Amino acid sequence: MNKYEVVFIVKPAEEEAVEAVATKFENLIKNNGGNVDKIDRWGKKRLAYELKDLTEGVYFVFYFTSEPSVVKELDRVMKITDDILRHMVIKQDEK
Repeated sequence: MNKYEVVFIVKPAEEEAVEAVATKFENLIKNNGGNVDKIDRWGKKRLAYELKDLTEGVYFVFYFTSEPSVVKELDRVMKITDDILRHMVIKQDEK
């Protein structure tokens, strides 16, 4: 099991819709055998440049522990989810 963090930006919408997207990915990690250690909700922020005709997005950071197969599945699902503007998964160094 490795430690990872994923940063993703959700299209701004109703609060319930944004939380539903975050919950979807939290459940995806848990259902595939991973463990979500911490969730940071950074909230709505202005984007550095326009993405898909949007100037704002809702930022989330998940810190989780899982096998590499979970990361592959998470990356795959995030790529095909229309509500995700950008995402990045990073493996944390063991200290």
